[in-house]
Amino acid sequence: MIKFLIIRFSSIGDIVLTTPVVRCLKEQVEEAEIHFLTKKQYSGILENNPYITKVHTFEGEYPILIRDLKDEFFDHIIDLHHNLRSYRIKNKLPVYAQSFNKLNFEKWLLVNLKINRLPSIHIVKRYLETTRFFDVQNDNKGLDFFIPPKDEICLADIRFDLADGYILFAIGAQHSTKKLPVEKIISICRKINKTIVLSGGNEDRKVAEQVKLELGDKIFNACGGFNLNQSASLVKQADVVITHDTGLMHIAAAFRKKIISVWGNTVPEFGMTPYLPGKGSLIVEVKGLKCRPCSKIGFSACPKKHFNCMNLIDEQQIIDNI
Repeated sequence: MIKFLIIRFSSIGDIVLTTPVVRCLKEQVEEAEIHFLTKKQYSGILENNPYITKVHTFEGEYPILIRDLKDEFFDHIIDLHHNLRSYRIKNKLPVYAQSFNKLNFEKWLLVNLKINRLPSIHIVKRYLETTRFFDVQNDNKGLDFFIPPKDEICLADIRFDLADGYILFAIGAQHSTKKLPVEKIISICRKINKTIVLSGGNEDRKVAEQVKLELGDKIFNACGGFNLNQSASLVKQADVVITHDTGLMHIAAAFRKKIISVWGNTVPEFGMTPYLPGKGSLIVEVKGLKCRPCSKIGFSACPKKHFNCMNLIDEQQIIDNI
């Protein structure tokens, strides 16, 4: 038996993007046992994954974590986070490790000098490079997301008529510069001749309520009303998913949905586009802006004040694709 520890602390989308590594190791390495280390708030993404034997969680109690990990006697570590915290863990465990190259310098060049030295390779394929030592090959089966039966949503139980299908619009994102302005969301939804489910967290509920106030019964506000697995179930059952560059985008790709992904301050060149999504998927962005990308993550507001990366998004391109 070969006992692996995979490290990826956060966040939702990044963890979902590691699932091909988990699956390929389990299926291609004889007698592989897969353990995964992440932050406690993200453990639910992994707990239902049948390829994972045990999920370890980090809550800030570093000595206890190291003691527990030492007791597992791992044979190999695959570090897909590659930061100071994961380095400390690797340094304390006498185990051979492979680390993911985050290409931070290349990202800095693109953000600050607009020089693109990034390889034209999806991050999933770069994650899989850490498994070369074991001759693991990409099985091209895409991403995984496993929903426990208790969180599968029965549409008939929702007090809203979704029987004729719906568009799911994931309106949230971790940073404001990744999100369309509410006026833009309303304008897009107004042009869609179909029921729309707005998905997001509690922090997105106010925006969703504003959209529903403008557009009425064609809008079902699911923001803050469902946990992550339940939201994934709504994604799974949608006809089309409109989303920002965020975790639900990658969950939608795991279900091979047709995805219309809308990009603001971040760019597809970072290598984190929907991986093997459904047929007809589309990336929508404003190309040619000298200020874009302004960050590899995002800001609370546009540094240039104009927010043209989102304000100039072609709404008709989205409508035509739907």
